[in-house]
Parts: sequence; structure tokens; C-alpha cells
Amino acid sequence: MNDKKAQKEPPPEIDRLAKIAIGCAIEVHRHLGPGYLEEIYEEALCEELRLQGIPFKRQHSISVSYKGKPVGQGRLDILVGDKLIVELKAVSAIAPVHSAQVMSYLKATNLPLGLLINFNVALLKEGVTRIINSAAIED
Repeated sequence: MNDKKAQKEPPPEIDRLAKIAIGCAIEVHRHLGPGYLEEIYEEALCEELRLQGIPFKRQHSISVSYKGKPVGQGRLDILVGDKLIVELKAVSAIAPVHSAQVMSYLKATNLPLGLLINFNVALLKEGVTRIINSAAIED
């Protein structure tokens, strides 16, 4: 893998959205704690984003293509500010397939940054993973 590509970072505006989204997720986790279904956390996180005045789309539909031909639709848990994908989990451990799922969404949307947030942890900072799509970041 090209080291220069691996070092790319998303634009500051998207990083700012990510910090806000993580702060909102921490607030949700502080109030609810671990142990609920993913849908509960999704609803609570959307409510917190709403309270903070952050634009988002819940269960946002995306087009999936194969070799340039549309083959179906995917759904993002939350799309923040039309620029940041937030995929939620409530699992005992994040598996490699969860990160791969977010990367697939990033490639399909040509967005540079996604957050994978697992609420089933003692401290939420242990459940947050940033996933960067270097191909979508301008040089």
C-alpha cells in the first residue's frame, strides 16, 4: 500500500462533523450505557444530533453499482451533513467485516470518512473507529 495514500486525512470540515458526531454518541452512551439494541442507539443518536442542530439523514438509501451498472440499493444508518457516514453497532466485538462494510459505503458514495461506532462497550471511546477512504480525498 502506498504510504502517501495511507496518510491522507479528510478535509477539516468533515473532521469537525466527525468530532461533533462522536460527542453526540458519547452523550447517548453516557445516558443509556451498553446493552440495548442498535435501533435504540440509532434513535437516541438522531435525537441528540437534532438537539445539537446538526443536519443528518437516517437510513439514507445509496445506489450500489457493479462495473458501472446499478445492481441495487444500500442503506446508511446515518449520513451527517451529507458528508460523513456513521454506521452503528451494538455487538460484543467489532469484526473486520464491519469495517469493510463502512469502506464499501464510502466507496459507493465517494465520501472520505466514516465512523463505525459500537455502543456495546464500557467506554465509548473504545468503540469508535474512523475509516478513511483515501481515494475520495483530493491531493
